Amino acid sequence: MAGSTTDKARSAPGAGAHGAAELPSVIVTSYNLEVRDEDGFVGDKASRSAFIGHLDTLRTHLKRNGEDPLDGATAAIGKKELDALLKDGDAAEAALVLSAVEDFAQSLAFVIRRFARLKSWAEIARIVVGGGFRESRIGELAIARAAIILRVDGRDIDLVPISHHPDEAGLVGSAHLAPKWIFSAFDSLVAVDIGGSNIRAGIVELRQKKAPDLSKARVWASELWRHADEEPGRDEAIERLGKMLRAQIAEAEKKGLSVAPFIGIGCPGLVEPDGSIERGAQNLPGNWESSRFNLVDSVRELVPQIGGHDTEIVMHNDAVIQGLSEMPAMQDVENWGVLTIGTGLGNASYRNRETARKKR
Repeated sequence: MAGSTTDKARSAPGAGAHGAAELPSVIVTSYNLEVRDEDGFVGDKASRSAFIGHLDTLRTHLKRNGEDPLDGATAAIGKKELDALLKDGDAAEAALVLSAVEDFAQSLAFVIRRFARLKSWAEIARIVVGGGFRESRIGELAIARAAIILRVDGRDIDLVPISHHPDEAGLVGSAHLAPKWIFSAFDSLVAVDIGGSNIRAGIVELRQKKAPDLSKARVWASELWRHADEEPGRDEAIERLGKMLRAQIAEAEKKGLSVAPFIGIGCPGLVEPDGSIERGAQNLPGNWESSRFNLVDSVRELVPQIGGHDTEIVMHNDAVIQGLSEMPAMQDVENWGVLTIGTGLGNASYRNRETARKKR
């Protein structure tokens, strides 16, 4: 089972360990799985580029007969434009987009069937689908169609879109990494979501009076930097992140929030207990997998204290954290997972501690 981090994460459990399997409310049974078949990584069949590939293949067939209803390169057609074609395009345009949705849904169902063969995914009852592709009508339709395919196939798996906006889910999920003492003394915390194209930093308002289970937690404010447009070096990217964090914290404190001395960080790849990244960060600016670089230490140097207290940092895989944002809604099942559809396919699986105890 290539890419499984279960055994490694369990070697360093508990609050404060980076990339840990044992979190306050769940056990992360796997993440960043790199399942292969004869074509390569299985997850590549359910990425945004895979959808573009399906649409492009359909257009190629149509062009042979001079009937392609779309103009321009397929890769240049954005999600909003595709959604508009579904809603307002003529019949041929809408049918073409729907055909690509159908092909992608079949691919997504295939990937889920392949994941379900793995021990960590075999008992999963519900899968949350997040990532940027989900935040579109074509994404929602593809998820719903894949769910129907799996049901018809006799597989008792719920497939649901993530409820938070994907950009915010990657921040809100950090609240489920925080140690318990934070929740009795503070009303907000700092979160970072690092991706291959963007870095987002923000303040998560816990709103525990509205919901002690953090189901009402929300992003109070955030800043997005699209580093892919500027192609900075690694050190420049980290310096920019530090400025974003300090500005967010200062603004939150100015507005009267009690910000915890805690930063949750979501980052692509396999996260080591010491906060280093083993592999999977190749799309980030510069070399983040170097043995001489530690992201946690670098962030702590830039934000050593919050509110006069030493900063505590916990880092985990970005798909794990995005999935954790849905944890309050997953309490009626024992085993569940997340797939994040973007440049690639992020994945994680979980077992709820409390649900498992009730069944004993």
